[in-house]
Amino acid sequence: MAVSFNLDEKERAWLSRLARQSIALAVGAEPVMPQVTSLSEALKSPDAPGREEHPVLGRPLGAFVTITLAGNLRGCIGSIVGREPLEENVWRMARAAALEDPRFPPLTAWEWAQADLEISVLDELTPCPEPERIEVGRHGLALQYGGRTGVFLPQVPVEQGWDREAYLENLCRKAGVPQGTWRLPQARLFWYEAQVFHA
Repeated sequence: MAVSFNLDEKERAWLSRLARQSIALAVGAEPVMPQVTSLSEALKSPDAPGREEHPVLGRPLGAFVTITLAGNLRGCIGSIVGREPLEENVWRMARAAALEDPRFPPLTAWEWAQADLEISVLDELTPCPEPERIEVGRHGLALQYGGRTGVFLPQVPVEQGWDREAYLENLCRKAGVPQGTWRLPQARLFWYEAQVFHA
């Protein structure tokens, strides 16, 4: 199992600019692209990398955008499966992370000026053949059972200090199902890899 794409420095920088512009517009902060007021304008700007030279930007990849403030989570929204080009997904998820995370009030311009940003671009989810092969820090996980779903990005168990067993048990908790559910034959456990970078 390996990531099926590789974001180069220019692609990461462009996705970072898109995310920062989207959030700035959403919270009324100083924009990073002063003349740009929408995604369509951003994609037409001279700074935009062409999709012919950078086809990964047009791939329908999943993405999560995470905002932290003083090391604490302040918003995180994403899509496990991409249903639109990566550029568009990152733009939408960035705005959603700032304004629509139900755990937090909308981000303010004052907070945004001090916040940190991280983008995770997800590869395709595939069934996990053996839980023993899960590598903490490498594999993100998704669990589906009884109409419920829980998802963790690869960096979460590292940040929380979990081993593989704790990772899987906390995934059950995230999905709202009993501990040990991941062991049941009816449970569907998926894994994936991601490229994660600070924006």
